[in-house]
Amino acid sequence: MSFKYFLIFICFGCILTGCAVKKFKNLEYNAPQVKETPAPTLNIFTKRNPKDSLQPVLIFVHGGYWNSGRKEIYSYIGRNFARNELTVVIPDYTKSPVASYKEMTEQIAQSIKWTQENISAYGGDPSQIYITGHSAGGHLSALAVMNKQYAVAPKTVKGIILNDAAGLDMYSYLLENKPTDKYNYISTWTLDPENWKAASPYYFIDEQTPEIKIYTGTKTYASIIAGNEKFVQELQKYQPNVQIEFLNKKHIPMVTQLFFPWNDRIDDIVAFIKK
Repeated sequence: MSFKYFLIFICFGCILTGCAVKKFKNLEYNAPQVKETPAPTLNIFTKRNPKDSLQPVLIFVHGGYWNSGRKEIYSYIGRNFARNELTVVIPDYTKSPVASYKEMTEQIAQSIKWTQENISAYGGDPSQIYITGHSAGGHLSALAVMNKQYAVAPKTVKGIILNDAAGLDMYSYLLENKPTDKYNYISTWTLDPENWKAASPYYFIDEQTPEIKIYTGTKTYASIIAGNEKFVQELQKYQPNVQIEFLNKKHIPMVTQLFFPWNDRIDDIVAFIKK
């Protein structure tokens, strides 16, 4: 499909679904401020006339090499999931080189805590919170929930959906590929291997890890495939039935597929949440 027709399809889908969804923009979530930069905010999407008084909640964390991206790009994703009777939260976070991985994760952790405390005012069920992320967003989602340093209480998040997640074992990756200024990796990860391990969700897998659903592209980066396979192998000690669902896609199409209102992955994720 050409880019022109892609845009036409997206606009057509938005016309059909947009009126059914409400958007709350730029809500403050008490994110820790980094180096005098503005504190990030979040957007919420919810169906105008939901079937139930409170909907399950999906937090979506975008990717972008930890140094780029913004929540507004992903409004179509928020609308598409909201159309399926979910309350969707899309937080922004401060990027590298201003913020390190730790500061980004602190902000995502705070967005989870804010959601639990406030989402009922927007039609969301605080006892049914799930989180998903693509690429760097998958890393930040998993780390915020799994590393107890960030103080997200156990069972706050019912499930994690990883979409071509990067950085699940940054320690092993950076031991072989020392961080440089490329992609602001020194600012993101520092040069301290202890930080690399603390940044890696792989090392925090345990019996309290929420149920995980994981998608990986067969045409994505080799490091992502290797990291996802290693992560799942360890996770199977606690969740023996978990398997990677491989999709015949490159890295970016793994997230752009969710821009389409009618998509099997949206159906899969909604089913995972509502089962």
